[in-house]
Amino acid sequence: MTQPRAIDATAEDPAAVSAFEARIANGESIEPKDWMPERYRKQLIRMMSQHAHSEIVGMLPEGNWITRAPSLRRKVGLIAKVQDEGGHGLYIYCGVETLGVDRSEVVAQLLDGRAKYSSIFNYPTLSWADMGVIGWLVDGAAIVNQTVLAKASYGPYARAMIRICKEENFHKRQGYEIVATLAAGTPAQKAMVQDAVNRFWWPSLMMFGPSDTDSPNSAELMRWRVKRRTNDELRQRFVNLTVPQAAAVGLTLPDPALRYDAATENWEFGEIDWSEFHQVVKGNGPCNRERLETRRAAERDGAWVREAAMAHAEKQRAKDRSAAA
Repeated sequence: MTQPRAIDATAEDPAAVSAFEARIANGESIEPKDWMPERYRKQLIRMMSQHAHSEIVGMLPEGNWITRAPSLRRKVGLIAKVQDEGGHGLYIYCGVETLGVDRSEVVAQLLDGRAKYSSIFNYPTLSWADMGVIGWLVDGAAIVNQTVLAKASYGPYARAMIRICKEENFHKRQGYEIVATLAAGTPAQKAMVQDAVNRFWWPSLMMFGPSDTDSPNSAELMRWRVKRRTNDELRQRFVNLTVPQAAAVGLTLPDPALRYDAATENWEFGEIDWSEFHQVVKGNGPCNRERLETRRAAERDGAWVREAAMAHAEKQRAKDRSAAA
């Protein structure tokens, strides 16, 4: 079990902080045994645990469709993707533990509602087309965000992102193939995928977090180079990448204000409904309660497995000690 990190008495020592920030400015990687300000450590724990929770909760909307996939090929692909997401959560939880906090503590924060996860996973998946649109839009948004995180100042987080981004690129291609297939199918199939795009477009834009003027953590995370781009910069990049992809398969993004600005070379988009975003983040989205209850049930039902694993590990340690005596 990871032991809580003792707070160094020099945590607020100006010389120590100055040396730390000089390392950040020089582009150095901060490693678990390096000294760091307590605020930096807490911000990383908050951000990384939220990311890990999102990967784990994100398994649920897609796992719901494994038994209803339209072919064996689609079923195998979806199983592999859901398995990948579980692995991503594991990588990041392990990274959180390098900061001196036990995984059970951050998981407890998720289960009792103290911790947040990505708002996108609180929307229902109503049709098979949602599996394609989630892969295309949701994983596409994740790639835009996580590619930058692969250069985060905290080494374990950055290194986890390298593998995760490779797998997320596969997920996006898988999703876009489903979308393209349905868009080129029967009128009913195209209508189904267009409906999925209509429902997931705006929540996908909300995934990047609140606007820069309303983001309470971005400035600090940017200063420490945990983040390298602001929420609005990442959101704009996602829109610029996605508009041509939608046009290529004959789908329409549900935003009448969407237009190309030749001067800035950006696709301008309409106003996001931030009231909806805040309601979902506060726990009042369509599936918030369902998602958390599913995770709580999994925690309860899996208790015997964890207990058996711990008992086996202790038995093995006792055997090793006996052999060494």
